[in-house]
Amino acid sequence: MSNVLVKLFGFPATLIHGDTLVVDRWIWIKKRLPLNKKGPEIKLLDVGCGSGAFTIGTALRGYKSHGLSWDERNNSVATERARLCKAGTASFSICDVRYLDKEKDLVGKFDYVVCTENIEHIINDKKLMIDMNNCLKVGGKLLLTTPNFDFKPMYTDTKIMPDPPVEDGGHVRIGYTPDDIHNICNASGFIVDEISYCSGFLSQKITSILRFLTVKVHPLVGWAVTLPMRILPPVFDPMIKYTGFSICLVATKKAV
Repeated sequence: MSNVLVKLFGFPATLIHGDTLVVDRWIWIKKRLPLNKKGPEIKLLDVGCGSGAFTIGTALRGYKSHGLSWDERNNSVATERARLCKAGTASFSICDVRYLDKEKDLVGKFDYVVCTENIEHIINDKKLMIDMNNCLKVGGKLLLTTPNFDFKPMYTDTKIMPDPPVEDGGHVRIGYTPDDIHNICNASGFIVDEISYCSGFLSQKITSILRFLTVKVHPLVGWAVTLPMRILPPVFDPMIKYTGFSICLVATKKAV
């Protein structure tokens, strides 16, 4: 069904297979990633790209975008969706981002690195930041989102983490504060340009409904019920003061 929607509606359909928070992250990225008119020499790396929505979206904005995922099925889905969306400058490969430093052909090649909701899954988050820094050219930009330490739990969220943390696909930390972000950037060769937040009140509440219905009834019921609500968060969430689910970072690679 998912690829049927992509065939019918193109790239926007890649954003609505998951929860509403995915759309929020794309809106945040899009505002900070201008349309590229310089040609495919401007390269972008999507670290932990999942099924490739943001890799495809950035390719359609003119970037030569390469997505990394550890999952072969995700890469297969992403490659097919890129074809359907006519995102000819999108490509994908298998990589466990915990070992990004082993990908020597990626070092110093990219103008942008995008990493959304991945670093909270990695115990050695400092190493991942250093490895992403190494993939950038000097002056290159990192666009990163990760859970806000102060987020308010939704239906299936918890603020109880395993102790010691275990890299089993779940989160290994609750989230990050602005101080955490500054500290990890300082330790990994980045200058902080901007810290902001995304995914506000309506987005979180709609996602809670989606997750509740997915668990209690059926995933298709959750998706169908919440689909008409998805137009609301981009319009109204900026007007509502509420703790953002994700903390968002733009950072620049320091000159050596």
